Amino acid sequence: MPRYLAFALFGSGLFCAAARADLSFNWSPVGNAGNAADTTGFGAVSYNYRISQTEVTNAQYAEFLNAVAATDAHGLYSPYMNSSTQGGITRSGVSGSYTYSVKPAVAGQGPGGSEYAYDNKPVVFVSFFDAMRFVNWLHNGQGSGNTETGVYSISDGVSESRAANANYWIPSEDEWYKAAYHDAAAGTAGTYFDFATASNATPDNNLPTNDSGNSANFNAGDFSTPVYTTGSSDYPMIDVGAYTLSDSAYGTFDQAGNVWEWNEAVIDISKRGLRGGSWYFDADALAVGFRNDNAPAFEGDAFGFRVATAAAIPEASPLLFGALASMGLAILKLRKLSRVGTAAGCK
Repeated sequence: MPRYLAFALFGSGLFCAAARADLSFNWSPVGNAGNAADTTGFGAVSYNYRISQTEVTNAQYAEFLNAVAATDAHGLYSPYMNSSTQGGITRSGVSGSYTYSVKPAVAGQGPGGSEYAYDNKPVVFVSFFDAMRFVNWLHNGQGSGNTETGVYSISDGVSESRAANANYWIPSEDEWYKAAYHDAAAGTAGTYFDFATASNATPDNNLPTNDSGNSANFNAGDFSTPVYTTGSSDYPMIDVGAYTLSDSAYGTFDQAGNVWEWNEAVIDISKRGLRGGSWYFDADALAVGFRNDNAPAFEGDAFGFRVATAAAIPEASPLLFGALASMGLAILKLRKLSRVGTAAGCK
């Protein structure tokens, strides 16, 4: 958080909520506002924004669950996260006091016979409903914040639309597509790569330790004799961002392969959009023209998501920072007595 913003929040009485917001992301700025669409009709975005460099991980989603799902009335946790080897989160306790943990690592099941650790694997068995509630929670300041309204007012899974004042959101299909395929060096021209590795050549599925600069985690065989990056369909995923050389032109990782990612598109009236292919599908699903969808309640072993947010706020000058700091302290003194009754809630 920029320093001047922290002081402004502090001075306005909003610092408590911000202080509890521990979950953070590495963002890729997506500029070139007003770029032209691809020949497919996708990718035009009229504003600058940021998208998370990687998919939401098991560790991040477990933090979310521990904050809001002690009872789990909304089914944010799928039992398959524990029972399936692809899932990476366990649940303990009883309803009302559930707690969640990332699964322990499994020896010898990772790429090249390494340890298969779940912390930084993308979370799977998450529905579009789960993704909406996750960004509502981010928008509402984390902690035990509300999951049902904020960015999306949860209803049937397809009629929800993004609030105009959203702080975080699920990428639209155009936002996702632009971050994955648009050639950032082309400015606003409608120039796009075929794959989200800033390449027009089909990626290989080398191990991350042999990243060619055009590598991704996908099924490089046919479906009867699958050949996964890890060599195992039981433990098929790589750590997010492990292909450090194979990012998109905007600096995102794994928009090609690893897991399918939900986007906001409504398709065939009753479904939500998915893009990017996965560990299970072959290279065709990674390509720019491949579009997928599923029911918003569906949870699968190759379904995950990433998040987006507004364009970065520029850093303030030292003079402005000092002025805002002084203003924050002055406001704090004026409001000190009125805040005594609510200070106990700031933990």
